Amino acid sequence: MSDDFLPIKGYDHVEFYVGNAKQAAHFYDKVFGFKPVAKAGLETGVRDRASYVMEQGKVRFVLTSAFGPDHEITRHCALHGDGVKVIALAVPDVEAALAEAKKRGATVLQPTCAAEDEHGTFVTGTIKYAGDTVFRFVDRKRYRGPFAPGFRPIAARGSEPVGLAAIDHIVTNVYLGEMNYWARWFEEVLGFRNLLHFTDKDISTEYSALMSKVMEDGTGKCKFPINEPAEGRKKSQIEEYLDYYCGPGVQHIAMNSADICQTVRELRKRDIDFLRVPDTYYDLLKERVGDIDEDVDELRDLGILVDRDEDGYLLQIFTAPVQDRPTLFFEVIERHGSRGFGIGNFKALFVSIEREQAARGNL
Repeated sequence: MSDDFLPIKGYDHVEFYVGNAKQAAHFYDKVFGFKPVAKAGLETGVRDRASYVMEQGKVRFVLTSAFGPDHEITRHCALHGDGVKVIALAVPDVEAALAEAKKRGATVLQPTCAAEDEHGTFVTGTIKYAGDTVFRFVDRKRYRGPFAPGFRPIAARGSEPVGLAAIDHIVTNVYLGEMNYWARWFEEVLGFRNLLHFTDKDISTEYSALMSKVMEDGTGKCKFPINEPAEGRKKSQIEEYLDYYCGPGVQHIAMNSADICQTVRELRKRDIDFLRVPDTYYDLLKERVGDIDEDVDELRDLGILVDRDEDGYLLQIFTAPVQDRPTLFFEVIERHGSRGFGIGNFKALFVSIEREQAARGNL
């Protein structure tokens, strides 16, 4: 787009603050199939934290924990539990991106910083997002190292990948009344556009509801749905998240797979729990979505959901939360033309989530 004042090349990485980075890296390796590729810590000259870089396909996660009690990372984990701290976006020019964002109202938390080592120059800058989450702009075109200065390669084979190829979208939960604020912020500060809007009539059960707006950058590479709770008879999944995360933050990360059935089979072998919709969901599936390439009985067996829009169809499935707090989870998605987010599955999925909430005593 010629008027794209803040061009974004795509997702660079997502950084999680966790209680124990070494154990978290083991989990993401053995369970989700992410390969450990680089590490920062005492042995690389970093004195206050340890970070592990994990990769699969084009997805790059960084898992970071602090060495001491009086540290921002430790305080973040004490308040929120394990969760996403940094959403890093690749940009052609960090200084220009920061200047444009600041001019349009962004709060700059870290001005342009160029870190250097024998592998080149790695440039970053950070702005505030919802809650304690931040956006980091990254320019690594002059850097050829393992991840960033302070990191060294890990000589680990890693477990077999499960077929996760790229980040499809990243979803944030915010308080009631904040969704429109952040949607405008995406438009005005980052130059995104509102791709879709779901109301409480679209996403509701007899007990609870939520509203959502999907924001997309100029190239369509980065998508950020923003959820807020709606008035309901009981506590919604968004309110439960906000209670246990103690504020707004990333609810889930959706990752693409070219073969969702194979990915889910492999994740089930590795003991990942998925949300399960009632079996009756599949009785009218063909009637609702028409012809698809996949076998409905296999989808039923694996618990994979299907939805169709004017551009095609998609398959999706959601894990249960990946920590004890009912906060962060993951989605696996396979797109066949559809650019949507599974609106036809929201009701069935909501019922499933409410069953899980009820089991936790939080509905």
